[in-house]
Amino acid sequence: MPPDYWQTLQLTLVLAASTTALLLVLGVPLAYWLTHARFRGKPLVEAVVSLPLVLPPTVIGFYLLLAFSDGTALGRFLINTLGLSLNFTFAGILVGSMVYNLPFMMQPLQAGFQQVPRSLREAAYTLGKSRLTTLGRVLLPNMKPALLSGAVLTFAHTLGEFGVVLMIGGNLPGRTRVASIAIYDEQQSLHYAQANAYALTLLALAFGILVGLFYLTKRDATRRLL
Repeated sequence: MPPDYWQTLQLTLVLAASTTALLLVLGVPLAYWLTHARFRGKPLVEAVVSLPLVLPPTVIGFYLLLAFSDGTALGRFLINTLGLSLNFTFAGILVGSMVYNLPFMMQPLQAGFQQVPRSLREAAYTLGKSRLTTLGRVLLPNMKPALLSGAVLTFAHTLGEFGVVLMIGGNLPGRTRVASIAIYDEQQSLHYAQANAYALTLLALAFGILVGLFYLTKRDATRRLL
């Protein structure tokens, strides 16, 4: 094993778990709003949310790197007012990872909200339930597969994230060096055994996650038919 194997793997898992948890919190209300709201600029908002699906990760990372620098108003505000320097830090790669993985969380959630029968929502409103209560007690319990799919896809996709993390975080062991970057670094140094150790670990994790997702999805579908 490479000397910093466990440290790099731990940082990779923490990044994936943090990205998934934060996007679940932010993605549920955003997906609910985009599913049910009707306004003229909706296609523009949906395009912005889905943009990471078609943009190269290095493009997203490059512009975030510029935005977080002290040469921009946003960067100066973060650094001078909040004392927050995002470039080449774990917080920076977390923000970049959230931006890049947003559509992987949003699309399953929006599909889940669309599949919940409208009559359930209207019945809750008729009984005097608030929008928040309806969301928490009626809608979310009826779209568990969508929540699971969004979380699993986001987690698995973050494990292999390379371009955004490299642009914003660089390759700092213990701070921003995740497994995908370590594979590239070890391969460039002709350390194929070390690169293989990271690659096999990511392969096993991704395969295990997908097997778990398909198993849980099939079990839920079977229960619905009974």
